[in-house]
Amino acid sequence: MDDKIIVTNRSALVRKYSSKGLAAIRKALRALTAADKKRGLKSRVVYLDDKSSMKKMGGAAVMNASSPRENKAAIDAVFKSIRPDYLMILGAPDVVPHQDLHNPAYSPPDDDDNNAWGDLPYACDAPYSRDPAHFVGPTRVIGRLPDLVGADEPSYLLTLLKTDARYRSRTQNEYMAYFGLSAAVWKGSTRLSLNNIFGNANRLLFAPPSGPNFSRAKLHVRAHLINCHGGLASPEFQGQKGRSYPIALTSKATVGKIAEGTVASVECCYGAELYDAITLGIDLPICQNYLRQGAYGYLGSTTIAYGSEDDNGSADFICQYFLLNVLNGASIGRAALRARQQFVENTAQMDPFDLKTLAQFCLLGDPSVHPVARPGATGVPKGTATADAERFFRAERRAKLRLAGAFLTVTKPTASKRARQHKLSPNTRTALSNIAKLAGLRTTQRFTTFAVKAAPVSRGRAAKAVTAPSRYHITIGTPGNGAPKQIRRGVAVVAKELDGRIVGYRVYHQR
Repeated sequence: MDDKIIVTNRSALVRKYSSKGLAAIRKALRALTAADKKRGLKSRVVYLDDKSSMKKMGGAAVMNASSPRENKAAIDAVFKSIRPDYLMILGAPDVVPHQDLHNPAYSPPDDDDNNAWGDLPYACDAPYSRDPAHFVGPTRVIGRLPDLVGADEPSYLLTLLKTDARYRSRTQNEYMAYFGLSAAVWKGSTRLSLNNIFGNANRLLFAPPSGPNFSRAKLHVRAHLINCHGGLASPEFQGQKGRSYPIALTSKATVGKIAEGTVASVECCYGAELYDAITLGIDLPICQNYLRQGAYGYLGSTTIAYGSEDDNGSADFICQYFLLNVLNGASIGRAALRARQQFVENTAQMDPFDLKTLAQFCLLGDPSVHPVARPGATGVPKGTATADAERFFRAERRAKLRLAGAFLTVTKPTASKRARQHKLSPNTRTALSNIAKLAGLRTTQRFTTFAVKAAPVSRGRAAKAVTAPSRYHITIGTPGNGAPKQIRRGVAVVAKELDGRIVGYRVYHQR
């Protein structure tokens, strides 16, 4: 039985790097699997476009490398056949694509992400779909080790594979000195996140006045939480204070300052977008510069993300959960899976913004890497090999994760579908108008209504629906505050309706 499967597309790699480049990648993969073996992991590479290999696993080979549907089906076949503890996607989206989930919060021009691109469906047993509501119960430990989109030589990918082959776990204390960076306007939210993760917010920096050229001492710590603005195909994050949007961090400013073993959790819009820097002639994405310098893991969003201003919500939560699980000794893959599960578990109903958040956050890095050393295994029978004991305990953890994901799938109410046109009551219209005003939007703001699909808590005649609102009303607007065009400054409101009355609401800010 293989513990870790590395999936990629041979034809796509050859198109990018030629047969010679593929040979170099295969050599690096052999070094990684040899290193994994020494760590007690049996690893194997599976080419999703290899007909013979996929047939043995009961699946069809990927014929169109850019097809999300074909790649989802192929990876599902790998999981059903092998049931690996870890699955690593090797390559950027031009090798193995992100999945094309619909964005239920799509509302141009304020949120013009037609899709919430990501790898969430690969982490789920549910078959291919574009509805994010089908994937609220993730069960698989996965991560993506990306090469550079549009590259024609593989040196970047070879560097990442070398990092993974030689990685080592460290003590928890080595991850307690953190780098925390926040747009000044979100200081309340970020301070709360850092207190929840590290027990203090003493090292939090605000932009402005901080950034973008931080000292090596500031950045050369191994836990990073960043809560700033990000832009489409941009190698920069921006801060904010009032109408000032100074640059908070740039890809170039991180060079030579990121410590090997760094784990970053980034809330910014497009913080994990793998754009084609080569064709565009701009600096690498910040996420890929982190990895090039030896970062072990990076959690971020591919599209416009949302969070709270003074409280926590959406991106704030999923980024917190990821770092907390890493600090507790989980592999970065398991930390990402638990972050997704905890995000769903702690959300009463998955409204459109919750669904987008779940879909868009991706883990970049080898999912089997444990940045923080795990506590020693207990209760190991005398004479039992360490690798066998760890495999046993890992199997127990995976079984619990599968049960947790399966439970969420059948019990979590979701709101991904727009409701049919209906007339709002005068009280509802007044409440929505007042909420929009409180959020800094027009009182005439137009809301879109979503129906709630409530899942049964049990099967059979005695099944009862989970208590849930009957509808959600959402709107997104952009206050006129002089922000640069590349800065997303949208404000989103989601209001909860129960029995014809608005009973609660939340306000989110685009990161």
